[in-house]
Amino acid sequence: MSLTLPDVKRIAHLAQLEMDEPHSAAMLDKLNGIFALAEQMQAVDTEGVAPLSHPLAAHMEVSLRLRDDVPTEPNRRDDYQKVAPKTEDGLYLVPKVID
Repeated sequence: MSLTLPDVKRIAHLAQLEMDEPHSAAMLDKLNGIFALAEQMQAVDTEGVAPLSHPLAAHMEVSLRLRDDVPTEPNRRDDYQKVAPKTEDGLYLVPKVID
């Protein structure tokens, strides 16, 4: 896919960008370069290539250092809800605003 100068001007108008002729032409070259790169990447045969969890996993053994999923703060919901005007089953009750 490649863009034309009217396409770039239309995109600039939709994005509410003011762009003169030299900037439009430069942007046209840059955008078409991006699209050409995307087409090159789409053309690569990736059949049989397993997805990686991390870009470096292809070259070295990478294990993600994940922390244990444990709470670090105490549960203080009851303390917070004591000062609320209305609560029910651990939820805050608010007045109906929209009919």
